[in-house]
Amino acid sequence: MAYVQRLACQCSTSRVTMMNYAARRQQLFHELQDAVLVLPTSAEAIRSHDSHYDYRPASDMLWLTGFAEPDAIVVLAPGHTHPFALFVRPRNRDMEIWNGRRAGPEGAMAQFGADAAWPISEFDQRIGDYLQGRARLFYSLGVDSAMDVRMLRAIQSLRASKRKPDRAPNAIVDPRSLLHRLRMYKSAEELALMSTAAEISAQGHLAAMRATRPGMLEYEIQGIIEGHFLRSGARAPAYGSIVAGGRNACILHYVDNRDPLRDGELLLVDAGAEYQWYAGDITRTWPVGAQFSGPQRDVYQAVLDAQKASIHECVPGISNDELQRRTIRRLTASMVDLGLLQGEVDGLIEKEAYKRFYMHGVGHYLGLDVHDVGQYWVSESQGLGMAPGMVVTIEPGIYIAEDDEQVPEAFRGIGVRIEDDVVITEGAPRILTASVPKEIADIEAIRAESLER
Repeated sequence: MAYVQRLACQCSTSRVTMMNYAARRQQLFHELQDAVLVLPTSAEAIRSHDSHYDYRPASDMLWLTGFAEPDAIVVLAPGHTHPFALFVRPRNRDMEIWNGRRAGPEGAMAQFGADAAWPISEFDQRIGDYLQGRARLFYSLGVDSAMDVRMLRAIQSLRASKRKPDRAPNAIVDPRSLLHRLRMYKSAEELALMSTAAEISAQGHLAAMRATRPGMLEYEIQGIIEGHFLRSGARAPAYGSIVAGGRNACILHYVDNRDPLRDGELLLVDAGAEYQWYAGDITRTWPVGAQFSGPQRDVYQAVLDAQKASIHECVPGISNDELQRRTIRRLTASMVDLGLLQGEVDGLIEKEAYKRFYMHGVGHYLGLDVHDVGQYWVSESQGLGMAPGMVVTIEPGIYIAEDDEQVPEAFRGIGVRIEDDVVITEGAPRILTASVPKEIADIEAIRAESLER
């Protein structure tokens, strides 16, 4: 029943945004010109035996159509009698009783605006009509080997007729560079959905921050934050939640989430909600007890200062690469001040000594995917400048391994990361996740009040 409700919700969303999807396809038609695009959605995946993972459609399919069912293929062919075609699962009463309602070809046209729609079983016999006479085929070879065979067979069939001119495409082009360039820039409607995803995520972090108690297990905090996501209308977490107490915060992608939380240690939580397919992505670090210790406070403030400065610099024209260089300089200088590193900042950066404590990027694109699509480089040596409509995360950190005997003992096992979701605008950056506190005084006030209850 839950699957049926989720599916109905997504279908409703698609109806609301039908004009937006049509506008995206028109953008793509202009880029395709004399080409045809064939885009299958992602396949269902087995979790164990005959049990499947909760299905998540391919983001490119969602961006183009809003269609959320498995076993579907979209074909876009400018100038064709039916330029937007969907091949989908047919209606099937028995299967719908077991697994939830299907749109079927009729629904694909009525609900999702397809010019034509057919059962997925008819794809092989109909795709030739779309391919013939096209100079190029936009299709991602190497993603799905079975689909590759079907597409190559269709091309070969067009080439096999000896009494007609060769009408098969003479080039196969990966569509992802084209699609992902368009997806990098978020529309006003997308930004509204992402704002909701960010706010749900932020309130979930606040709930977890208030609920934390020494002796709780990490997965109890995970349950609190993810429960808030679902109660607030999110479909699911946008990615595997990281709930890392103490030394576990020094494991960047820690997802075991099963250890006890200890007074005197920090808790790092990296979690975000997926709302109508768009991702939120927040990291906050707070004390399990009421206050940061002296060394924890020093490390935290160093990361916070770097993060706030990097957010301030998220303006049109700056590249992710340049932002990373500036973040590295700020953090390296702080590592020297803290006594984690010794030497001149320039020399330490040249030797990449900072990587002992900061080994990841300053951020990434955000959208339908939590690590959203889009290029970061114009060339080997030139980064792509940020532009209005892009959404990025800014998430510096410092992680000090518990067994690092070269640093003062008081710092060992401390891991801090602070992450916000940021919209690039014509002017100052807009922080979507500002409602969850990150200043030390604000966090300690929340923790002290919560522990008094």
